[in-house]
Amino acid sequence: MKALQIAATGMSAQQMKVDVVSNNLANMSTTGYNPRRADFADLHYQQMARPGSVSAADGSMLPTGVQIGLGVRPASVSVVLGQGSLEATGGNLDIAIDGNGYIEVQMPTGVTGYTRDGALKRSADGLIVTSDGFPVAPGITIPTDARGLTISPSGEVWADFADRVEPELLGQLTLSSFPNEKGLEAIGSNLFLETPASGAPTSTVPGQEGLGTLRQGYLESSSVDAVREVTELIKAQRGYELNAKVITAADQMLGATTQVR
Repeated sequence: MKALQIAATGMSAQQMKVDVVSNNLANMSTTGYNPRRADFADLHYQQMARPGSVSAADGSMLPTGVQIGLGVRPASVSVVLGQGSLEATGGNLDIAIDGNGYIEVQMPTGVTGYTRDGALKRSADGLIVTSDGFPVAPGITIPTDARGLTISPSGEVWADFADRVEPELLGQLTLSSFPNEKGLEAIGSNLFLETPASGAPTSTVPGQEGLGTLRQGYLESSSVDAVREVTELIKAQRGYELNAKVITAADQMLGATTQVR
């Protein structure tokens, strides 16, 4: 009886879907978070009678055949790309990406990371860093005597000083884009890594080549739709329960066969 194994794969798939939905709901307040979606595919089929096979001596062929499915398997957990709403914070180092693109981050291991979390900070040395202390490329340092900071939509970072009329240009922030954003590897802390599936990044000035612009004093909120996620959670729960009932029914059928005399 294959129903036991088939239902077990169904329960495992629905459990995985609940895990994905739970992670989405847990990140409802995470800056720049995009929800994930679990995709599934059917497993192999047992070909008891292949379609088109000869069924009689006169050459008659089976129009459909007999193919028994063996369950379901996880196909992928993909990112549902979409920009969250921009919320005003008033912070001079808070920047939101209005459109496509990722901020480039230098990891301690020397690997380049990418993020849409624009909640930037200033280190003790004046370096612009992420909330985890990772420097933001290209490594802009804010002087200690700077009284104000302005980040233009095109990524130019300007500093104001008490003894000067004109502001000073400190550096230029850039954004990176990928041929396949869904192929990025998520490593936590709102960071992503380049993979062969994502393709090589293209870095340029914000507002050019299809990239978004920067909004100082704003942060991008999570794009998780709570109503949709709760609906998916209920569907996964019902699917799990139905597969459990299949196991119960199969067990009762097996019990009936052992009582045959």
